Amino acid sequence: MRDILQKEVERLSPYYETKQALMLPVLRKIQQANGYISPESEKMVAELLDVPLVKVREVTSFYNFFRDKPVGKKRISMCRTTSCWLRGGEEIANYIMEKLGIGEGETTPDGQFSYESVECLCACENAPMLSINDRYFGPLNIERVDQILEAEGKA
Repeated sequence: MRDILQKEVERLSPYYETKQALMLPVLRKIQQANGYISPESEKMVAELLDVPLVKVREVTSFYNFFRDKPVGKKRISMCRTTSCWLRGGEEIANYIMEKLGIGEGETTPDGQFSYESVECLCACENAPMLSINDRYFGPLNIERVDQILEAEGKA
């Protein structure tokens, strides 16, 4: 992986003013390959970009699209902002977790589904809503959630 990342740094360097500015695309490359960013990967990025490890950790912990542990193949993100909650989002979130048999931030034992609440999915007109990986669904009700999960392989 280190060789692949080194080539990525070399390829992207002409487009960035500093090595530190390469952090987001390099971290994204790691996550695409592994599904998450391990502490070992953070250390490798710090070394490749010649930045303190704490700077890498600040980035990976700040952005919610970076994961620090393996997640399911289908990552369910449920919006928890006011518009979704006012329209039944909490009930739907609890229903999903119960149906999957997992809690917040957990992954099903078969590795198929992970569940997380997120601050906003930026589609309040579809409240309540969720995303599965990069696909958005809403407005939701219990029946619609059942249809979505069935289509995703969770009957």
